[in-house]
Formats: sequence, C-alpha cells, structure tokens
Amino acid sequence: MSGKGKIVWVRTDHLPSATDRKRMVTSALESGFADIVLREEDAALQKVGRYFPITRQGDVLLAEGKQIGVVLTIRSHKDSEKASVFKGKHEYVLVESHDWKVIPLENLIAEFQGTSTKVIASCSSLEEAKLFATTLETGVDGLAITVNDPSQLNQFSVLGRSGTSEVSLMEATVRSVRPVSVGDRVCVDTCSLLSIGEGMLVGSQSACLFLVQSEAMDSQYVSSRPFRVNAGAVHAYVLGADGRTKYLSEVKGGDELLAVDSSGRTRPVVVGRAKVEVRPLLLLEAEAEGGRYTTILQNAETIRLCTKEGSISISDIKEGDKVLVRLERGGRHFGHAVKESVVER
Repeated sequence: MSGKGKIVWVRTDHLPSATDRKRMVTSALESGFADIVLREEDAALQKVGRYFPITRQGDVLLAEGKQIGVVLTIRSHKDSEKASVFKGKHEYVLVESHDWKVIPLENLIAEFQGTSTKVIASCSSLEEAKLFATTLETGVDGLAITVNDPSQLNQFSVLGRSGTSEVSLMEATVRSVRPVSVGDRVCVDTCSLLSIGEGMLVGSQSACLFLVQSEAMDSQYVSSRPFRVNAGAVHAYVLGADGRTKYLSEVKGGDELLAVDSSGRTRPVVVGRAKVEVRPLLLLEAEAEGGRYTTILQNAETIRLCTKEGSISISDIKEGDKVLVRLERGGRHFGHAVKESVVER
C-alpha cells in the first residue's frame, strides 16, 4: 500500500452493479491507481491486474485477511462522536458522509493527529479532494475516491501523480563555471514524457539542489528526448518522490524520483533506466542566501538549467546568470532531512 505523500484509494464497494464495479477497477488501473476497495463478493476482480485490494466486510476493512481499518459513516454529530473510539485501535478509519457540513473535517483531523490511526476521507470530486488534502494545512492522511462513473477517475489521476505538493524554488546567482576533466555521469531515463521547464533537483550538497531540465528541447545536434534528464555526476544527490535524496549512482530502473517544473509543481516519475557513462564534466558554483553551492554536470550544450524565464544551456551559462534552486536547512542522514549543522563542500 502506498506510503508516499497522501494515500489514495479508489472505491468500488458503493456501486450496486457488478459490471460497474469491474469497470471501475479496470479504469483505476488505467489511471495509475494501485489501492482499490472491493466488496467481499468481488474477490475475482483481484485477477483483473496487479494492485493492492482492500476488502470491505460490513464496516470492516481487510487486507491480506487481516483487519486494517473500519468505515465510519457520518450522518449526524452523534456519529462523529464515535470517531474517537477508533483512535490507535486501527490503522485506518475511512470516513464517509453525504453532507460534510454535518461535521467540520478539521475536527476529525485534529482528533487523530499524533495517533497511529490514519484518516481516509471519501470524496466525490477533485475540488473536494484538494480541499480535504489541505484542511488544517496538513489535511487528511488519505483520500478515497468515490465516484459512480469510471470515466470520472481520469480527473483524479493528478492525485496519484502529484497530489497537491509543491517545492519552493528560488534564484541562485552563478559565480563560476569551469571544466573538471572527465568522470562518470548519470542519464536518468524515465517512463514519463517531461515538459520544457520540467526536470529534476540535483546537486553536490543536499542543502542546495539545482533544477536540471529534461532534454525536452530540440537542438541543432540531436533530437529531443523528453523522457531523459542528464542529471550529472554519480556523487550528486537527486530528490526522490518520497522526499528523500539518493545518490545518482544508486538510481536504477523502478525507482521513483520527483519531477519538478519551474513553478515548483511536482509529480513522481518512474525510472526506466539509469545510464552511467564517462563524459567531460563542468563544475558550476552558485550563490544563494549567503551560501555557495555546486553541482557537476556533463559538458554538453543539451544540458540546461531552469530559470524564471525558461532555461539556459550549461555551455552558455556565465557568471551573474540566475538559475532556479531549492534550498534546505539542516542536513541529510541516509537521505532523510535532519535538523543539525552539516557542512558539505
């Protein structure tokens, strides 16, 4: 079951027709969802594709034969008072209501914050989903998409790809660019087509990651390869879809990394392969908020860094140019952000 960002389930248990429930499962898989709530009698639907089935038996939620949660239907304030009974007793509480005005969702979020029980809110529209995901800043732990028409699922696929998360980008001023001989660099070929202005956050220090654009632009020498980010030297950090960094040398097919555009919008992308090859390299040094940071990239005109205005080729960058970066205070321990003083040169 997904553990990255907001949990997203697709429900089929509310549909009276077995045909509609099968269509919903098929549509969920086609839209990229992998956690699906089934009726007890629909066990055969588990063979439609590979996904994580959650079976509803009455108000009990089961996975792999074990209870993982309960369904709480709220029709009145009295029903909402029952919620506290489940705190710490179950992994999930799936909350559904035909009228969310009956109970302010922030009450439920506050009630369960800091407990081991995750609140999954049933939602029937994308607007509702986005609201639930941001209520009280943190939002609910997860969303259960509850629609009647399988064709409606496609509009929710943005939740599975990117949720509501954004990263904060700022400008760093380039101080120097110089060749550093040759070394092993990594091309990350993803299973997605990336756009112009979209790429990955990469850098030699975890405190400052540079937004390296995908090869979505044509050049006079080679055709575009919008699935590819020529990310840099093997030692560099790259930001994963789970918010952790990893070394480019560790990236392999099947990993999920974070694609980021110049506005800070994000989405997870699956790595198809990572190609490590010996290439000539450049060291770029930039300054932001009083700190100096570096990244090492291949010396080739197809490598571009994102800017507020668009992007600029590494072969054209000069002192004084501004590029987009993400700054982070503290350090990293096995990829996790930690609150301590760490200096990387």
